Amino acid sequence: MKLHLSPALALPLDAVTEKLAFLGRTGSGKTYAASKLAEEMHAARAQFVVLDPVGKWWSLRLAADGTAPGIAIPVFGGLHGDVPLEPTSGKLVADVICDRGISLVIDVSQFESDADKARFATEFAARFFYRKKGAPSAVHLFLEEAQEFIPQNPQREEARMLHAFTRIWKLGRNFGIGGSLLTQRPQEVNKKVLNLTELLFCFQLSGPHERKAVDGWIAEKGIDEDISGELPKLARGHAHAWSPAWLDISKVIAIGTRWTFDASSTPKVGARADARELATIDLEKLRSDMAATIERAKAEDPKELRRRIAELEREARHTRAMPAPAKPDEAAVARRVERAVAAAERLRASARRKDLAELKQLLAAIGRASLSDAGARLAAALAYLETMRTEPEVPVTVAPEEITAPARQTVRTPARDMERTVATPPNGDGAVSRPQQRMLDSLAAFEELDIPELTWGQLAVYSTQSPKSSGFEKNVSILRSNALIETRPGKRFALTETGRQIASAADRPASLDALHEAWSRYVSGPQWRMLAALIRQYPRAIDYERLAEISSQSPTSSGYEKNISTLRSLGLIQKGPANGPVSATALLFPAGLT
Repeated sequence: MKLHLSPALALPLDAVTEKLAFLGRTGSGKTYAASKLAEEMHAARAQFVVLDPVGKWWSLRLAADGTAPGIAIPVFGGLHGDVPLEPTSGKLVADVICDRGISLVIDVSQFESDADKARFATEFAARFFYRKKGAPSAVHLFLEEAQEFIPQNPQREEARMLHAFTRIWKLGRNFGIGGSLLTQRPQEVNKKVLNLTELLFCFQLSGPHERKAVDGWIAEKGIDEDISGELPKLARGHAHAWSPAWLDISKVIAIGTRWTFDASSTPKVGARADARELATIDLEKLRSDMAATIERAKAEDPKELRRRIAELEREARHTRAMPAPAKPDEAAVARRVERAVAAAERLRASARRKDLAELKQLLAAIGRASLSDAGARLAAALAYLETMRTEPEVPVTVAPEEITAPARQTVRTPARDMERTVATPPNGDGAVSRPQQRMLDSLAAFEELDIPELTWGQLAVYSTQSPKSSGFEKNVSILRSNALIETRPGKRFALTETGRQIASAADRPASLDALHEAWSRYVSGPQWRMLAALIRQYPRAIDYERLAEISSQSPTSSGYEKNISTLRSLGLIQKGPANGPVSATALLFPAGLT
């Protein structure tokens, strides 16, 4: 059986386990051609999987007219998904594919952040390769915008993702895994992976960097052919097909007509997207299976673990702060112990040594408020916790893309939020002034986000005070003299145990977006435009002059340099030497938030 990609080219069925690449500028037809190949694989009853960060491959579910049903293939995630995706469900999706032997479109285009997308892709690739090693079978993996998953110059956080996909491309054929790389920027795809391609489809390319990458592939394969003048002239839907070793061909072909809907074309101005009926498939069992596994993945997520521990600690502090009842409610105490033990059991698989110690402290606090048999239950719980095994936390990878800064609706500077309040020392009841309480609460909020210290400027700005005011300096002095905060090296401040009991992290940001929104209220309008652009690009840097352009400032103005200096002093950005590139810091991306 053949895979009829073009009237002039029919591929053997073992193309399913070979390495292919579709290169071409936007609109040249590469996604159309790869989708045509997926149709042919479906007709041949071959399994294929699509990892789609663009959100176009759902169109396989529609016929070419855009109304009738197409291929009955499940779509996970995206705007047209049958089943929603969670960033923690990469392993689960790989298990579904391997256990059920189904073809699948995995649409990661609607993940809230690039970090979520990278985390999913890394865990999916590693699990998929592991499962296929144990149960080899033919399957083809399409990577849309392959540079998103196999970058030529990976950031530190992208190393694990690159390794996982490189291993699939290098060793996957031994276990039945083939794949296709689709990209409009071949120079940004890892060369070691791209050069493994056995069949290259090169569509129209006009940029010198793109053509240089193709020249490199040709040289690697030992082809004596000059293609520099040919590629810019290729018509849309036409590609030069090269396969020097596998098929021994080098010719220009016209891609055949698809019978499913083409959603890869650019939307026309004024066109309206009408609701369409997708091909119906039975997904109720899949939905229920995935829902249960997603919940389990959440429970084992170290971030979720920290959040739950923080909730339990707040409950314990609240319990200690309440006046002792005339007659202790032993039943209520027992219920609290039960909840703590149950939480420990749910979180056991991912508990770390630090979390273990925190859980012990929590249970000990509950135990001090308990009576009679509750004490025995506490002892049993602590003994149980001693047996908990620890596992390392999985690092999060990021694969951001360049996006300009979004518009900002409202700007409030610290000066507008300032309260001219004279600080007063804690009284006998432990009361502090409102600015001092905000300082304690700010330190507590960041402490829960695994940022245990704040600089002088950060503490002032986040508690809506001026770092240059005598009032703020006096508040720092009072909190230090009353042992509520302590000074760390580098003029940084942290809570003491006494301060931690008074502080409240109840208003800590619930998400990265909420944290960024909070900072937007504490900096000026131009400063926020700079931050917003750097946040969207994190962890990559933006050129000094380009950042000025994005934030509507002059790179040679004193105001722009002052804004850079202010954001650096707050620890929000870092800059290279002279007018070097600028990037956001990890303070804007604490591990405790997603």
